[in-house]
Amino acid sequence: MARKRQAPQHNGHDRSYKLLFSHPEMVADLLRGYIDQPWVEQLDFSTLSRVPDSYVSSDLREREDDIIWRVRWADDERWLYIYLLLEFQSSIDRYMALRILTYLGLLYEDLVKGGELTSTGKLPPVLPIVLYNGEHSWQATTSIDDLIDRVPGGLDQYRPSLQYLLLDENAYADAPIPQVRNLVAALFGLENSRTPEDMQQLLSRLIDWLTLPEQMSLRRNFIVWIKRVLLPSRMDGINFEQLNELQEISTMLSEQSKSWTRNWKEQGLQQGLERGLEQGLEQGRKEGEQSVLQRLLTRRFGPLDAVTQQRLQEASSADLERWADNILDARTLDEVFT
Repeated sequence: MARKRQAPQHNGHDRSYKLLFSHPEMVADLLRGYIDQPWVEQLDFSTLSRVPDSYVSSDLREREDDIIWRVRWADDERWLYIYLLLEFQSSIDRYMALRILTYLGLLYEDLVKGGELTSTGKLPPVLPIVLYNGEHSWQATTSIDDLIDRVPGGLDQYRPSLQYLLLDENAYADAPIPQVRNLVAALFGLENSRTPEDMQQLLSRLIDWLTLPEQMSLRRNFIVWIKRVLLPSRMDGINFEQLNELQEISTMLSEQSKSWTRNWKEQGLQQGLERGLEQGLEQGRKEGEQSVLQRLLTRRFGPLDAVTQQRLQEASSADLERWADNILDARTLDEVFT
């Protein structure tokens, strides 16, 4: 499967994704399929449940892009809380780690107020997950530590420590069509599919995996997302509301396969050219800014060490502009970067 098509429609994406991840099967498959750590096998997924509204304040309840779950450890009464943040912005939030730190602080305050502590009186563990569906690959740091400037002496011992788990759907663009049951893998695969044939294969997986009567609600949520978000992002100007079952969607794709493949290829070529031109211009502009700033720093402070040169290479355009402004008043190289 190739990389993604045009940027998602954020409002529909936000609502439909929240509906999908309001089902315990989706959360269980997310943990099982995308966290390759032994502790996952120690969870009792039959206990997965949404955190009751009474446990969280209005500050967290009003956050439309967040979902909070909890699950017990096997043979244990303790809970693991899962804070799932759905991020669909086209621009990447450089300070996501700070947002997560703030939200977890609010959650822990609510758990303390509600008496939801462990048997030893301590706070329960929380796993923060950011599920990102933006057009560009995620570049921001996942650790709050990287956002705080370092200072000499003993102040480092007071730095907060927090890291969130990032799941960037762009990273799975070339993943093979899943053969083992995993609803989230099917979701990611549909997001990244570029041909009707790929989509049909993934739909056939969903049809096989969502046959039980108790899965009706989840099946309906997948159908709503496919016909109101996924398909319109591939083919503009077509009404898909008459499609009410996964099998109907698969049949329609089969009937329209040739004409849709031609249209998708044309759209993909145009979008690829536009994206390549945009990225090329941005990269050229950034390299020019890096070169100018490196010359200015060398003239002002002498030859730059390898660490500083690497820092310039990895900096964003916003960082380069800010550091260039700082040169006017900085007395030392460190002051340029602070």
